[in-house]
Amino acid sequence: MKWVVRIFTALYVIALGLFLVGTFGWFGQEPDPMAGVFLMPLGMPWNLFFEGDDTFGFLVALMAPAINLGILWMVCDLVESRED
Repeated sequence: MKWVVRIFTALYVIALGLFLVGTFGWFGQEPDPMAGVFLMPLGMPWNLFFEGDDTFGFLVALMAPAINLGILWMVCDLVESRED
């Protein structure tokens, strides 16, 4: 079950990198308002629950997938402990 957590973590890191590159225009990339499109599905439902202004929405977009990662890790750990 830990492979699920690893895959989600890899997707989160990739989406976070794309978000930062697109938002701040790193590596010669033009700033793009759609840079967070890959973070949104990873952070559901927390993205919708904690909607806010631009500054707060920026932080929610960054941290919402981390909440799901923590929940996923706890569930996988619980399932593995029950299998033993």
